[in-house]
Amino acid sequence: MTFHPIKLLRITGILDGISLLVLLCIAMPLKYFADFPLAVTITGALHGGIFIAYVIAIAYAQLRVQWNIGWSLLALVVAFIPTGNFLFDFYVKKRQNLYTLKPFRKSWLVYLIVFFTFIDLFTQLPVMSTFATSVGASAMVAGFVVGMYSLTNTFGNILSGIFTDRYGAFRLLVVGLLTTSFSLALYNLVDNSTTLILVRVIHGFLGGLIVPAAFTLLANMTKEEKQGSQSAITGSFVGIAAIIGPAYSGIMASRTSVPFVFTTVAIAGVVLAVLTFMFLKMSTSTKKVQKTKESFHFNKGVVQAYAGAFLLMFSQGALAYLLPLHVESLGYSSRLSGTLMSMFGIVAVLIFVLPTNRLFDKISPVYSLVFGLLCMGGSQILIGQLSTQGTLYGGLALYGCGFAFLFPAINTLLVHATAPEMRGKAYGYFYAFFSLGVVVGSSGLGVLPFTITGNFIVTGVLLISFSAIVLMTMIFARNSSKTVHV
Repeated sequence: MTFHPIKLLRITGILDGISLLVLLCIAMPLKYFADFPLAVTITGALHGGIFIAYVIAIAYAQLRVQWNIGWSLLALVVAFIPTGNFLFDFYVKKRQNLYTLKPFRKSWLVYLIVFFTFIDLFTQLPVMSTFATSVGASAMVAGFVVGMYSLTNTFGNILSGIFTDRYGAFRLLVVGLLTTSFSLALYNLVDNSTTLILVRVIHGFLGGLIVPAAFTLLANMTKEEKQGSQSAITGSFVGIAAIIGPAYSGIMASRTSVPFVFTTVAIAGVVLAVLTFMFLKMSTSTKKVQKTKESFHFNKGVVQAYAGAFLLMFSQGALAYLLPLHVESLGYSSRLSGTLMSMFGIVAVLIFVLPTNRLFDKISPVYSLVFGLLCMGGSQILIGQLSTQGTLYGGLALYGCGFAFLFPAINTLLVHATAPEMRGKAYGYFYAFFSLGVVVGSSGLGVLPFTITGNFIVTGVLLISFSAIVLMTMIFARNSSKTVHV
């Protein structure tokens, strides 16, 4: 008899709920009131391992019963709420018989690979600079350590794109997952800043191998008319990683250690590599594409997609750099910065997973690009002017709306502008622009002679100006076409 995925989800969920209560109600009091920190170390490690198993069970249930993705999201959320798992189990138990096994959809496994890649990225954000200083790095070196990942990631992205076209996405995914997991495990060997920089170089480069191959495979598996909604679903996994990753690493690192957090992510990567080898190996979609004489060209659609990718991550890097400083200057605690960032992620994910994602198949990606840039640019200017918590949340919600429209637009533009035979290279350069945008946005603004508000305005004006250029180009092309016909 087959072990039903919902039953597996319920068992791991109950274990996760019990381990969380033991950690909060027994281990934490022992640490702070009985001077016994080892209780948190042991219990935290166990809870982290069980949580990873629970996440895998959620993913397995989503793949096999294919229920509304909102239930998977809810299953993740309740894991962070004491007794939440038990309430969720009570509801799911009554409905378990309603969910039957469905044919395995390989695209969902690729979505999980995308989720892993961005979890890998977002778990680094809250802990890397403090981890660097804990092993002896100065403040300047710590900043270099943080940026090194994105810099070397760029080279990994480009190489992945070239190899994806040459050898097929399947090989790159298996190799990328295994080697990235290996690089994550290397953090356990770090005891000084020099070793940490070396590990960051390796981690960034190897991590860059996965995303171009995954997005190329998804694009080639999806019908032309569904590219927009498919990109929205992919974006939802990125958004979920942006919400869960920082929270998971921040909480677990404070209770265990930074290397332990990365080790749990590495374990998830190895599991995904095994699943990829088992389920994607025989897929005709993963076979090496036939070589053609067609070369890669920077046509209008490709340029728009690359510029949009750069500006998207430039805006992200600017927000990550400026928002904490702005919040601090207003007299609020640093915790507000984290919840504000979560607001933008939540809004984006809701737009991605709700029926609104059908808009991305109906609206031209160029219009989505323009609308997304206008929202993000306008929100950057607004955030620099806002001073109350309520209005700041509104500004980040507007930013999330812009992100939700821009991310599918640039992916769809790239797919429409490239042939499948060259799509790996196209996505390699695409994500190289992503990485460069983060580096320029987070560090480039720091050298400008402007105030925090001034830098917000510069970022917003840059995004709005590009949207205006794209819009004027469309109008000019349309008028020229009408003139020719006349």
